[in-house]
Amino acid sequence: MNTVSPLSPETFLVHKTTARALLLGDRLDTAGLERSDMISANPLAFQVGARGFVALYRYGVAVMVGLSPLEEEDVLQRVKLRVSGPHEHVDDEMAILEISGDQDDKISPSGAITMKDLSPERLLVLADALAKSVSLGRDEREVNAVFDIVEPFAAKLAASGRPPWRRRSMLKLIGQTLLVQHRVSGRVAVEEKPDVLWDRPDLERLYARLEDEYELKERAQTLKNKLEVIAETARALNDIIDADRATRLEVIIVALIAAEILLSVAQLMWRR
Repeated sequence: MNTVSPLSPETFLVHKTTARALLLGDRLDTAGLERSDMISANPLAFQVGARGFVALYRYGVAVMVGLSPLEEEDVLQRVKLRVSGPHEHVDDEMAILEISGDQDDKISPSGAITMKDLSPERLLVLADALAKSVSLGRDEREVNAVFDIVEPFAAKLAASGRPPWRRRSMLKLIGQTLLVQHRVSGRVAVEEKPDVLWDRPDLERLYARLEDEYELKERAQTLKNKLEVIAETARALNDIIDADRATRLEVIIVALIAAEILLSVAQLMWRR
């Protein structure tokens, strides 16, 4: 359960600002970064400067709202020291926030996110959606790369009727599939709602709109479907390789038995 501090929403009131989510690596160790003025413990969220907000997620994402370029650089320099499995290509998800106290939380046709205020609870809901979206982007790219590996195997099987003799590649393919499945279902937990909604059920509508805008459920389901196809294809190719190998072994065994019989017959003939 999140622990939200009684930070005044007026602290964040601006007309327009930018939210940015960065996928820095595989894991982000937030232990020891807790502070007395933190807004939330899970994810670790705190205020930066007069209007800035930062949320850190253990699956490697940092979300920053209302920070200047210098403040962003300072935060990232400190956070990167705690990132394991850093990525050469840092995925980035940005959103424009328009603050209007006389309007409901909504997504405008231009793509900007209109919010009543920038209270800590609203920012936690926003950060959760952005963090999941940028993480899904990485997983989608990796799954597409795995599809690029599967296609040549399937094409060779269709063209020649013979499986590829690269069993190790098949095992690597299965391993990559398991890793992505673990991230989508375990670490990121795309289908789970942020904990702050337990305390603020009135923000359910905002989260639903963000979830719909970034197509979180649809993208997660598409990923799962693709992963199932990859896993089934890898298993099928692996089974074909095993069956073909077993057939070759049987042929070799039969050939050896036949050779032994011929040798025995030849020895009998020679003795006579």
